[in-house]
Amino acid sequence: MKAYVFPGQGAQFTGMGKDLYENSPLAKELFEKANEILGFRITDIMFEGTAEQLKETKVTQPAVFLHSVILAKTLENFEPEMVAGHSLGEFSALVANGALSFEDGLKLVSQRALAMQKACEITPSTMAAVLNLDDKIVEDICASIDGVVVAANYNCPGQLVISGEYKAVELACEKMKEAGAKRALILPVGGAFHSPMMEPAREELAAAIEATTFATPICPVYQNVTASAVSDPNEIKKNLIIQLTAPVRWTQSVQQMIADGATLFTEVGPGKVLTGLIGKINKEAATANA
Repeated sequence: MKAYVFPGQGAQFTGMGKDLYENSPLAKELFEKANEILGFRITDIMFEGTAEQLKETKVTQPAVFLHSVILAKTLENFEPEMVAGHSLGEFSALVANGALSFEDGLKLVSQRALAMQKACEITPSTMAAVLNLDDKIVEDICASIDGVVVAANYNCPGQLVISGEYKAVELACEKMKEAGAKRALILPVGGAFHSPMMEPAREELAAAIEATTFATPICPVYQNVTASAVSDPNEIKKNLIIQLTAPVRWTQSVQQMIADGATLFTEVGPGKVLTGLIGKINKEAATANA
């Protein structure tokens, strides 16, 4: 079965999507439509902007989404039998499988980015990568810390990201190293994504998601929150709302897709982060980049 996967924030690079814009009339039309919807020329920043400009929250998430979705729409023989996206990538996956329209997907991604930015400004918070430590040990250390710190991204075995209040994350990193982690490193991110610190953003996004029409998709989406196949539009909505404050279960999602018959994973969007992670989750898995 053909599985398509869509990357999240962090995969952006200057020049992303420029070849699509120049070589495909459909891509050009969709990029221009995006400029109109967003109210600024995001294409100028994607194609010619600096890394700093691309890192702005209001730019990063829509940019990665646009590159992924427009690439999917211009692919020949794009017939997904299952899809999944990492964090933000879940929105790209939902447009690709027909659950969301291009316009609605972009509007939600833009609202999500701004809501997350606002939530980041309320309390100093951050994320940290933890390498070579068992999931259970990471979870137990997080639970033992006074303050908010949780496992946020299960990226692949031996690679977890924790998220929470700045001091709690710092303390957790020290304890992880004592427990034998190869590394426990604070990441250069704007705040504590996929943690309870995102509750204000979740509330704001919930209203926008509830007001958006979701259709029955052409194939199941393996959502971050459940790591299982979902096709019911109401359930998709519910999981999408929970996603902001819940962990991204990427390892479990990929394992479930393989168990359900995935034979080839194609990453659609900037970078090759997900094909790298899939190779670490299952060495036998066949991967490709669109």
